[in-house]
Amino acid sequence: MICDNFDDIYEIVSQARKYTKDGKVADYIPALGEADPNNLAVAMFDGNGTCLSAGNVEETFTLQSVSKVLSLALALLDNGAEKVFTRVGMEPTGDPFNSIAKLESLKPSKPLNPMINAGALAVTNMIAGAGTEDKLGRLLEFIHDLTGNTSITYNEKVATSEFETADLNRALCYFMRQHGGIDGGVEELMDLYTKQCAIEMDCEDLSKIGYVLANEGVDPVSQREIIPLHIARIVKTFMVTCGMYNASGEFAIRVGIPAKSGVSGGILGAVPHKLGIGIYGPALDEKGNSIAGMKLLETLSSRFDLSMF
Repeated sequence: MICDNFDDIYEIVSQARKYTKDGKVADYIPALGEADPNNLAVAMFDGNGTCLSAGNVEETFTLQSVSKVLSLALALLDNGAEKVFTRVGMEPTGDPFNSIAKLESLKPSKPLNPMINAGALAVTNMIAGAGTEDKLGRLLEFIHDLTGNTSITYNEKVATSEFETADLNRALCYFMRQHGGIDGGVEELMDLYTKQCAIEMDCEDLSKIGYVLANEGVDPVSQREIIPLHIARIVKTFMVTCGMYNASGEFAIRVGIPAKSGVSGGILGAVPHKLGIGIYGPALDEKGNSIAGMKLLETLSSRFDLSMF
C-alpha cells in the first residue's frame, strides 16, 4: 500500500522539488506572485485519516481553477445536468484556459467545457442564491462538508488582487451575456468568481475533497452521499479530459489520474476507489500547471500503479 511508504514519498517530493527552478509563479495576479517558488507539498487521504504527507504541508494556498470542480458540482446539484449543459459544452479544447477564440467561432456561442475560464464563469453564474454573499456561503458550506473543516474561507487579499486585474474574464462575461450565456450583472459575477477562486486551504483539505470524489461522492466517515454518484462521475470525467488545461491529454497518458490544477500551484487528484491527493507547488510550467507537482504525480502514479487506465 502507498500509505506504508513514507520514506518513498519523502524521496519523491525531494526529487520533484528540483523541477521548481524551471517554473515561474503566476505573477500576473500580483498577490499570487508573492508565493515562494521552491515550495512543494503533497498529502494523500485514504478515507481513514491523512495517510501520508510530505514537503511544505503547513502552507495554505488559494484554489484558483481547482474551484471549478466544486462550482460545477454545486451548479449541477442546483440545476441538473440538462440545464447546465445548455450553457456550457462537454468537449476538451487545445486552446489556453483564458481564450475567447472558440466563443467567437462556435455556433451557438457557448464555452466548450466547464474547466476553461469562460465555462467556469457560466457555471458559477448558475449557482443558486440571492446574491454574492449567499452564493459564496453555499459554496463554502459545500466545501466544509467535503473536508470536515468549517474554518475554510477565502483570502481577501488574493480576491481583491484578482478582481482588480480580471479584465480578460470581464471580456468573456460581456461576450457571453451578449449571446445569452450568462444572466445578471458582470461585476456581480466577477465578485463571486474571484472570491471563489480565492478560497484557501492546505494539501490535507484538498486531499479529502479528492477522496470524496474518488469514493463516488460518499463521505468516508458518515457514509453519507455528499455528491450524487452521477454528478461525481461527470466531474471526474471533466477532470480527466480537461482538468490540466491544454496538457490534459498528455497528462492522462503519463499519469492517468483524474486531476484539476490551478495557477496558484494546487492540484486536486482523485484515484478512483483508492485515494484523494492534494498537491501544492506554485512554480508553474508554460501551460499554467505546477511543474514540480506534475512530475510528482507522474512519479507517484508510476511507482504505485495509480493510473486508472
